[in-house]
Amino acid sequence: MTNDPYTLAGEAAAALKAAAGLDTFDVALVMGSGWVPAADAIGATVAEIPFTDLPGFSAPAVAGHGGKIRVIRTDGGRHALVFLGRSHLYEGRGVDSVVHGVRTAAAAGVRTVVLTNAAGGLRPETQKVGDPVLISDHINLTGVNPITGTTFLDLTEVYSKRLRELVREIDPSLDEGVYVAFRGPTYETPAEIRMLRTLGGDMIGMSTVLEAIAAREAGLDVLGVSLVTNPGAGLAGDPLDHEEVLEVGRATATRMGELLAKVVDRL
Repeated sequence: MTNDPYTLAGEAAAALKAAAGLDTFDVALVMGSGWVPAADAIGATVAEIPFTDLPGFSAPAVAGHGGKIRVIRTDGGRHALVFLGRSHLYEGRGVDSVVHGVRTAAAAGVRTVVLTNAAGGLRPETQKVGDPVLISDHINLTGVNPITGTTFLDLTEVYSKRLRELVREIDPSLDEGVYVAFRGPTYETPAEIRMLRTLGGDMIGMSTVLEAIAAREAGLDVLGVSLVTNPGAGLAGDPLDHEEVLEVGRATATRMGELLAKVVDRL
């Protein structure tokens, strides 16, 4: 197996196409914690391939992540790659493992990627638990970058304004905000939450930004959607709990799936 992450992504894409019986795909969606049930509403399953059957992938270590790639045919006839789970930086496999799914999707012909996540809300005065929020920008506090060397990538518009406008045509009630990524796995302290609010953050999580950077490097259009599953530490008084994150995801899965299905067919 090659050590070059881009070559490895090409090998995984070839294996994925062979397993799915398709030459290319229209869109990829990465389902964050609690989002996996939403995949059922997107369309009919054509194939389902375990991560571990493809070069470079590992089984997710986090509850709420399914560990498979589902190939879905939407009602509009599009073929979507739905990643039921993702790798996280805190799992210790390195940044290339975190972005391998996005690079594989790009190598498989995808030109648009939808990145979803579960996030803590930094603005409880305007955000309700269970609200989806479009990501307009991000702050990368993970301490790493998926790109090395002298590749200078413009990140003025990581998350496509065109795609955000398209989603708001479907659901005008959606707000947008800035997503902040920490490495994890610890949740943030109340002092860190106060700092992030001062910096202009609106949601906090442990994923998405590294994938978004890798997607932009590959020339993909990126749509990011956070599901607010809890207020940030110190904003509500209750301890943070991963099971709470999953429960909110289950409770809103149908709405999220219906929204994503409409978005995919209009991309």
